[in-house]
Amino acid sequence: MEKQVKILAIDDDPNIHTVVKKIFESKPYEVISAFDGDEGLQKVVEEKPDLIILDVIMPGKSGFDVCRELKTHHKYHRFSEIPVLMLTVYPDDREKMHLSMREGMTMEAEEYLHKPFGPDELLKMAERLLGKREI
Repeated sequence: MEKQVKILAIDDDPNIHTVVKKIFESKPYEVISAFDGDEGLQKVVEEKPDLIILDVIMPGKSGFDVCRELKTHHKYHRFSEIPVLMLTVYPDDREKMHLSMREGMTMEAEEYLHKPFGPDELLKMAERLLGKREI
């Protein structure tokens, strides 16, 4: 039996978790939820996900802080290769979006997706990061 792929969604919006679960649980994926950065980092260690979907704007630690810690702190060295897909909600302010994208890329996030996103777009991006063409 093939190992089920684990996706960790870190977002303070419960609606995003619902959408992400619906998108991925229709495939052979297990979705784990964390609602802030500290809980997300804890779940990385506990669950060892194959992919992290990470919101940029959260109370407490931002997605940038979480990504930076995950990718650079020696405590998370074993998990630093997990691909990170960062989500942003900057609606019409392209300059802010480009600034956040540059910061996200310097944090070594592998991909970036603007909210709201389509289910197919999220699924394709995630599968690309997971190295899968079709499930």
